[in-house]
Amino acid sequence: MKKKKVFDSFALLVYLNMENGYRKIKDLLSSEETLVIINEINLGEVFYILARRRGLEQAEYFLNTIYLSLPLQKVGNAFQDVMETARIKALYAVSYADCFVAATAVREKAQVVTGDPEFEKLKGMVEIDWLENKAMGA
Repeated sequence: MKKKKVFDSFALLVYLNMENGYRKIKDLLSSEETLVIINEINLGEVFYILARRRGLEQAEYFLNTIYLSLPLQKVGNAFQDVMETARIKALYAVSYADCFVAATAVREKAQVVTGDPEFEKLKGMVEIDWLENKAMGA
């Protein structure tokens, strides 16, 4: 059975920007023993961050070209998933988008891959596979 990993926007942006931790992300994406998951909310987060930093044209290029070539399993959100995310948000002082990562990790029985220090607050809820660079990349 494949190991499951959930990327947050931080992890995908580290990969796209070739920042510290890039090699680890690249290795996870190329591993046949790992299923890499991203919630569509976090994919939208990557899109708007790229649009703000590089413009809409580059964000669209990411979505229509780069994203499609990556071995990422996109997961959506049914009403019950949104409500579970809202419950996490009610209990933890983290961003709503990060709560979608946590809820996805719990649902999928997966580790979160991130370098975002905000996830320190969720350590008891989810297992975290930390990137070597814990500086904010998102």
